[in-house]
Amino acid sequence: MAQTSSPPEPALDRPRSGVLAAFLNFVERLGNLLPHPVTLFALFALGVVVVSAVAAHFGLEVDDIRSPERGGSPDGKIRVVSLLTADGLRRISTGLVTNFTSFAPLGTVLVALLGVGVAERSGLLSAGIRALVLAAPRRLLTPTIIFAAVLSNTASEMGYVVLVPLAAVIYHSVGRHPFLGLAAAFAGVSGGYSANLLIGTVDPLLAGITTEAAAIVDGAYASGGPKEVLATANWYFMAVSTFLITIVGTLVTEKVVAPWLGDYDESRAEDGALDASRGGLQELTAPEKKGLKLSAIALVVLAIGLALLTLPEGAPLRDPKFLSNPEAAANATFVEKIRPALKSVVALIFVFFIVPAVVFGRVTGTMRTDRDVIDGMSKAMASMGLYLVLVFFAAQFVAFFKWTNLGLILAVEGADLIRSFSLEGPVIFLPFILLCCFVNLMLGSASAQWAITAPIFVPMLMLSGYTPQVIQAAYRIGDSTTNIITPMMSYFGLILAFATRYDKKLGIGTIIATMLPYSAAFLVGWVALFYLWVFVLGFPVGPGTELYLAR
Repeated sequence: MAQTSSPPEPALDRPRSGVLAAFLNFVERLGNLLPHPVTLFALFALGVVVVSAVAAHFGLEVDDIRSPERGGSPDGKIRVVSLLTADGLRRISTGLVTNFTSFAPLGTVLVALLGVGVAERSGLLSAGIRALVLAAPRRLLTPTIIFAAVLSNTASEMGYVVLVPLAAVIYHSVGRHPFLGLAAAFAGVSGGYSANLLIGTVDPLLAGITTEAAAIVDGAYASGGPKEVLATANWYFMAVSTFLITIVGTLVTEKVVAPWLGDYDESRAEDGALDASRGGLQELTAPEKKGLKLSAIALVVLAIGLALLTLPEGAPLRDPKFLSNPEAAANATFVEKIRPALKSVVALIFVFFIVPAVVFGRVTGTMRTDRDVIDGMSKAMASMGLYLVLVFFAAQFVAFFKWTNLGLILAVEGADLIRSFSLEGPVIFLPFILLCCFVNLMLGSASAQWAITAPIFVPMLMLSGYTPQVIQAAYRIGDSTTNIITPMMSYFGLILAFATRYDKKLGIGTIIATMLPYSAAFLVGWVALFYLWVFVLGFPVGPGTELYLAR
């Protein structure tokens, strides 16, 4: 990606009046005073090395009440591990490459974008977006984008690598700021991460951790026990939260972010970034209409094939362990049974883009040989140059931070601080949610964060009379709402790479300032819904769940 030696600048024609606009302008300018994000992550990584040495020298440690199965230490202590030792330096030097190559989003993004690149090169992406926008009511564009983004959490990679950049293209095609569409989709995918109408892959993961933590107080909550926390534990509350996130996200997009971003200056975009959406809403040509119809047929055929590989008992993309264990199959959710299919979502994105794209390209004449397909893939990879450089340094920082145990220690210390307040009643959930928001700024993984905080908070809040299902629902609010404002979130670098395609001078401060209103509004609205749902209306957070423990 093209780079510039000048510091990041705010977008042109940015409104300067109003208290909120002034605050966001301040956050943007403050954030943009930071070095380039690549330099910033390199400095962060170096800082972690130095801090770990100082903390280890003073013997910083905390109690570890995680079970060994969840990564707990054998002696029950979490200690800072210094990286300025012989062992630490060896770990850094030998892990430099694997830290980069094993960084979770890297392969996901690159493989998925190979298919997306072919779709863009063939013209399918442009024609499909124009057909979609021409057929849909303009006033429903934002809520539709956010609602679809929240639902994409069932297979989160699809939201990040497909829907977020697609929303930017859609918004520009209707004459709106592309970064506005990117922000709205990012808010839905990541800020509304826990909300969904469906049971996703994160639900059984969190439920397992909650069950183990609850068993500390009551053995009946052990895995397979009569009170085991199920994957559906928060289904009702999270389904309703989907509509909350959609409504709040739409209001923030249209009433706060859109006026603040102002008008878009196309001269700030990188070369080729606007090709898919430039030209606005031109009517489809006859070859394009024919190509879209045949591409849709190809999609239907692929969908039927996927269904045959997933739905029947014993199908290749179903988890084979349930075939030999009927009892486990009877208690498993549909999502658990088709986990191999969900883990194949990146490969499916690749196939579901490239096959219709080739069909469309053959019909319209934009793809005549295999060289055209390869050209689309290579251009997609070329556009990810900045992302690759950013990921290299971000991966080192994340790995170093994990190795030193600094994030775990900060989480435990924060939990101990809240316990020292000795709060009683429903008010105790507010500092708990706020702590989860804070920890989420450092530990991007929902399961990693819950693994360290659940053994502390689940027993504590159970002793105050609340069920583990309610406690888990509160945790998921804090775990979601600050995803969009922390560089520690795995896909933050990807969002930055997408954003700089539309503004070469955009800095990390612009992204944080843009997403901050979503984060604050989601937190306030979600907490209000939680208190209303649980403590005013007394509704269950999921099927068959209680709010309070029997005395």
